Amino acid sequence: MKFTKMHGCGNDYVYVESFTQKVPNRSDVVRFLSDRNFGIGGDGVIFINPSDQADCEMEMYNADGSRSEMCGNGIRCVAKFVYDHGFVHDTQISIISMGKIKYLTLYLTDEKVPGEGQDGKVVETVMVDMGEPEIQAERVPVISKNEQAIDEAIEVDGKAYQMTCVSMGNPHAVVFVDDVAGMDLLKVGPSFEHHRVFPNRVNTEFARIIDKKTIEMRVWERGTGETLACGTGACATAVAAILNGLTETEVTLKLRGGNLLISWDRIQNKVFMTGEAVTVFEGEIHI
Repeated sequence: MKFTKMHGCGNDYVYVESFTQKVPNRSDVVRFLSDRNFGIGGDGVIFINPSDQADCEMEMYNADGSRSEMCGNGIRCVAKFVYDHGFVHDTQISIISMGKIKYLTLYLTDEKVPGEGQDGKVVETVMVDMGEPEIQAERVPVISKNEQAIDEAIEVDGKAYQMTCVSMGNPHAVVFVDDVAGMDLLKVGPSFEHHRVFPNRVNTEFARIIDKKTIEMRVWERGTGETLACGTGACATAVAAILNGLTETEVTLKLRGGNLLISWDRIQNKVFMTGEAVTVFEGEIHI
């Protein structure tokens, strides 16, 4: 099986195209490929499939073999893959994941890269129209006595937190803290993920407001653990900060693996994410 290792801000996945090859027993394959000791290693596996509804389909799995609805860093890499490998030829493309279509704008390298991409140019960064943020509690979903879980109290492991819950196609709980670097994420992350108020589990972002245009963030992703970046989490964090009056409507999210630019167009009610997409290496593995 041929594969490509890619990352967006350090959020790394193994990418497998299904245009020319078939992969059965995908959950088992995902667990093997994601293993950083015995497999290739990554935060999960993303299969790139043909689609009659969009330019391609993104079929995303977490490292534990569970399906996930969306990955902001992953979808940028899918866009780079299909352009650089010639499956699409335009710089405005569409990608479907779990029945929802996202629209992307691809930005190419200024200079030609010999033997790479189309006409020697490859995708460097991608802007994704991430669509409308969902803040209705029942649609995140989060169990709440309020219609929206904004700056809502939650007790985790006997400690009180304030959270704002947002769905960007997958559920997020955003918690603003004074010290991001000092968080014991290995302990508190799983407790949030499996808390009883989140029926589908949850991704949790711990964020510190640096100024009106900058946020520092760490993330615990359900089914994977701490990752260096999370695109949907960055979007959810920006939305949560704006809802709480903490930042302007365009902010830079500083993640452990790099930066993402997030803007929320309140008139269109759409969130836009711009960031890098990087190919690490390509290979072939027997499964």
